[in-house]
Amino acid sequence: MGLLQKLFMRKKKPDNQEYNTGEWNEIVYDRDDLQIDDKTQRGEYVKGCLEQISEASAELENLQFEYNMVTSYLMDMEEIENLAPEDKEELAEYAKKINDLEKQQTGYEERKSRMSDEKFHQLERMEDEVQEGLSKLIEAEDYQELVKRDLRKLDGEKHAYLFRKRELSNMIADTRSMAVVCTVAVLACILVLLVLQFGFRLNTKIGYLAATAVGAVAITVIFVKHNDSVKELTQVENGIGRIIRLQNTVKIRYVNNTHLLEYLYMKYKVQSADELHKDWEKYQQEKEERRSYQQAERELDQCQKDFLRLLRHYQIKDPMIWLHQTAAILDKKEMVEIRHNLIIRRQSLRRRMDYNKEMVAGKAQAEIKDLVDKYPKYAAEIVGIVEQYAKNEKALTSLQ
Repeated sequence: MGLLQKLFMRKKKPDNQEYNTGEWNEIVYDRDDLQIDDKTQRGEYVKGCLEQISEASAELENLQFEYNMVTSYLMDMEEIENLAPEDKEELAEYAKKINDLEKQQTGYEERKSRMSDEKFHQLERMEDEVQEGLSKLIEAEDYQELVKRDLRKLDGEKHAYLFRKRELSNMIADTRSMAVVCTVAVLACILVLLVLQFGFRLNTKIGYLAATAVGAVAITVIFVKHNDSVKELTQVENGIGRIIRLQNTVKIRYVNNTHLLEYLYMKYKVQSADELHKDWEKYQQEKEERRSYQQAERELDQCQKDFLRLLRHYQIKDPMIWLHQTAAILDKKEMVEIRHNLIIRRQSLRRRMDYNKEMVAGKAQAEIKDLVDKYPKYAAEIVGIVEQYAKNEKALTSLQ
């Protein structure tokens, strides 16, 4: 262990015993193990005392600054409490207004339904065209639904025509088959009648008339049916062509309208006109709230300036602190509590200042003086160490 560590003697206790922390607050100088005639040990010991004085001085400087600040704060409180009633009332009015404006700002900042800054600034940039864009979106979406209904209707008609076309094609094929069957049947009847007439010598005149009549009627009916089917098939095919042309026209409108919707959705960063409408309503509300917030912010800034000006007029040394202590001006109990806390703080600072001044620096100075008195032959050397240390400390302070 070095000599500097021996400046503060603490009795060691067995590991199984607790430390008496009360002894740690007491500074004890012990020269029993110091070889006073050893120049190195003597110099280190004196420098150790000087370091304690230097550390105590730095701590005193910090404590003094804090002590002066607390004292100044207490004096300001007395100045405020000693104001005339009308002056107190004026000061309280400003304090209340500052409190109300700060609560208003806090309420806005903590609002859960607040619109994001990105969305707000987006709508703010497009504010002049949002209404027109909303109208276009509603019109385009309505037209989109109308076009879809037309396409569904045309698609249904096309399927009906195609179904009828298949029916007519089958009917035409059936009439052709029936015509062949009828022709073959008539020819077969005639052949049978010929066999009966010439082979069996029967009178088949009525049979010829009947076969011819039935064949003629059947073929006529089949022909008419076939001809009607052919005509209707032509009409159906023309209808299908017309529907396809209408579908192509409506599809072009559908595609163009779809592209328009996609562009408007991308432009306004929404998925529907209803979403843009809701965003616009939220923006209007947000705009008004932000305007109120900015107005309150300006009023708060002006009110704080007037409040500080008034405090300076009343010779308050540190008026800035009172911007955050307006409650104390409005509530006497709050003022009493703050004063009580400040008094306790000042007492604590005073105890620490006394400790560093008397127990640390004072004992170190007394120890050096005692060395000079007890060992006069080393007095000049000790004084030299002290002077050299003082010069080094001064040089170091100037550099900082």
